[in-house]
Amino acid sequence: MSSPFPMPAGEGLELRLFEEAEAEELFALVDANRAYLRQWLPWLDANTEVEHSRDFIRATREQQADRNGFTCGIRWRGRLVGVVGVHAIDWPNRKTSLGYWVAEPDQGRGLVTRACAALLPYLFEELGLNCVEIGCAVGNTRSNAIPARLGFKQEGVLRQRERLYDRFVDHVVYSLLAAEWRQRR
Repeated sequence: MSSPFPMPAGEGLELRLFEEAEAEELFALVDANRAYLRQWLPWLDANTEVEHSRDFIRATREQQADRNGFTCGIRWRGRLVGVVGVHAIDWPNRKTSLGYWVAEPDQGRGLVTRACAALLPYLFEELGLNCVEIGCAVGNTRSNAIPARLGFKQEGVLRQRERLYDRFVDHVVYSLLAAEWRQRR
């Protein structure tokens, strides 16, 4: 199976697997958006230097080499604006989940929706997965809008699913099945 990356996602948007050489760029984006991202992402306090981003990139490349998911930089007009990742793949059950974030100044442009939409054909057709899930903190309105726009169905709410620094948050879980995706196409 050939690699689909870099993967075009329409109108100047591209998904690319991270290379170690991009660690400084990734860290700079995280650092510039730290306060904004900290509202919904639990790993900001553990990412305090470029080497942490380099370690993250190495781990995602190993994950991809092991056919157990992958992480891409979301590039809009050549500029890194966010991240989308395919989490660990449950091969016996043919399912995975997506995670994503985008820099605050680039919110509201549909970039993450387009990035996720670009990944779905690869996940369902090339990898043969049956189910893709997305989980979002209940109060994260922008993040919850993405699976809804993509036709995912709300499965339910997992109570106190994630610890965000000083509190626990509930997650809304959405899923899209291969058959549903094919019908929509």
